[in-house]
Amino acid sequence: MRSFRLVTLTLMIPFVAIAADSDRSPQRVEPWTPAGVSSDLFESHAAFDPRNGDLYFVRSSKSFSGWRILVSHREGKRWSPPVPPPFAGPGLEADPWFTPDGNRLYYISSRATAGMKSKDLDIWQVDRGPDGHWGIPSRLPAPVNSNEAEWFPRLAPDGWLYFGSNRPGGFGKNDIWRARQGPSGRWTVENAGAGLNTAGDEYEALPSPDGSRLILNADGAFYESMWTGTAWSPRVKLGPDINVNGTEIGAVFSPSGKSLLFARDAGEPKSGEFFVWRRGGTEDWPP
Repeated sequence: MRSFRLVTLTLMIPFVAIAADSDRSPQRVEPWTPAGVSSDLFESHAAFDPRNGDLYFVRSSKSFSGWRILVSHREGKRWSPPVPPPFAGPGLEADPWFTPDGNRLYYISSRATAGMKSKDLDIWQVDRGPDGHWGIPSRLPAPVNSNEAEWFPRLAPDGWLYFGSNRPGGFGKNDIWRARQGPSGRWTVENAGAGLNTAGDEYEALPSPDGSRLILNADGAFYESMWTGTAWSPRVKLGPDINVNGTEIGAVFSPSGKSLLFARDAGEPKSGEFFVWRRGGTEDWPP
């Protein structure tokens, strides 16, 4: 997540699968405007609860400000009126992402820590017990969080937590970083490498479900990078079928990795809406 007013670039999250796949069917990009969720405001950054299928997403103003996380559940052919999740706090909150087992959710928040108001967006986590109830959110410690903004936390299958940050020590402005928690509980943080990062701005990195590729927001376009076994390959700019108007953002893969749900500013009167990209055109997702 980032503000259109904070930066001059616009972010896009297109997707073209480069991984080996025999499916060569045409690509399709279609609106996904479920009743009960779609509104005249800006909906983005969807996350489906692996436990019960509930939809967590971000709703903001038409100008993409005032981000709040909401949750809705299926009621027949509709989604219920979205409400704040139990762990919601004051301030801005965005970019929800579940671990595959549904026991933890990562997100970003500007809420206060230890009684002190945050100066920027930090990465938080909240765990859920066997009874389904969410616990008390906690801010991830340094060096994961810094004195600068952190964005879009996404956990890869190999255990690395990817996120964007404009902290010092990178290749340029905002870079993609990754963090891993060791057996002792201490975190290690490193820059995700020159294959992803440049002197420009990189914000959102989305590893695929199998960890073989990564979709990257960078300087107003979307790119893809492949995992070589030791590093991310030099990124490749994706095609124009999803790169439409420079406002695409907040993507999530389907469990198979063949479809991608993202948001785009569709213009008045609807503002930001969800769209789904399907490879092969037949996958029944999202629900």
